[in-house]
Amino acid sequence: MKAARFSRFGGPEVLELVDLPDPHPGPGEVRIAVRAAGVNASDWKKRKGLMDEELPQTLGHEAAGVVDELGDGVADVAVGERVFGFSAVGAAQAELAVLSYYAPIPPSLDFPGAAALPAAGETAMRAIDQLGVAGGGTLLINGASGSVGSAAVQFAVARGARVIGTASPANHEYLRSLGAEPVAYGDGLAERVRAIAPDGVDLALDVAGSGVLPELIGLAGGPDHVVTIADFTGAQEYGVTFSRGDSGRAVHVLGEMGELIESGRFFLPVAQTFPLAEISQAHRVSEGGRLRGKLVLVMGLPTRGSQ
Repeated sequence: MKAARFSRFGGPEVLELVDLPDPHPGPGEVRIAVRAAGVNASDWKKRKGLMDEELPQTLGHEAAGVVDELGDGVADVAVGERVFGFSAVGAAQAELAVLSYYAPIPPSLDFPGAAALPAAGETAMRAIDQLGVAGGGTLLINGASGSVGSAAVQFAVARGARVIGTASPANHEYLRSLGAEPVAYGDGLAERVRAIAPDGVDLALDVAGSGVLPELIGLAGGPDHVVTIADFTGAQEYGVTFSRGDSGRAVHVLGEMGELIESGRFFLPVAQTFPLAEISQAHRVSEGGRLRGKLVLVMGLPTRGSQ
């Protein structure tokens, strides 16, 4: 099969498509013919040598496609069904991928739309779970308009929380459409939040990592009411929880997202798609940031309602 890989660290030019042996699923896993695979910031960080030291490396932790092989003990899905989920080995940007956790693709979604969901959804839900977000409380999300932030907004709203989200003014109407009350980020953030929440907030989630943990701690009433997914150094300095996948992943989100999508309560846009052969360009766009929605690699096959 063809798969994305790099054998040295560097810029997007180090990415290549190589022939690798076809993978096979282990117990409880499924293999899919990949139709679409999500692109995340972790991909270019790995490519630049900022995360893992080993070489060579394949890429991709989320994909959507059609089941073509079942591992031992799999009884909840059949060959030929559309599923989306996680590749535990980070090799989803390929023609075939093994998914360790998976769920049926919601009927209203095409393959790119489904491939955009797992990583952002799991990251957001893990933080929401760690904070204990529930109805009746107020959650402040710093960096609410990106993929993870907008997913967190919608999960919190679905739980009945009031959500205040920081974003640039250009994204304020988008946040309102998701059910959040927008405020501008930057100097004076705490004052702007207190203008609409005079007593502060109950909980705060830092998605942007923009050095605002002291303000979030003050607004939420202490570091134990704050979680960050983006500021590891700040979390250590201020005693805030840093949410990371190795502390337990919220894989239950796969099934829950499907229900929310079909009931019209969850939406995660695809910003742009690229053929797998143009993965270098996808990395350039991803590294540039400032996206509303996910970047997705597609395999050049029909995506909506087709197998």
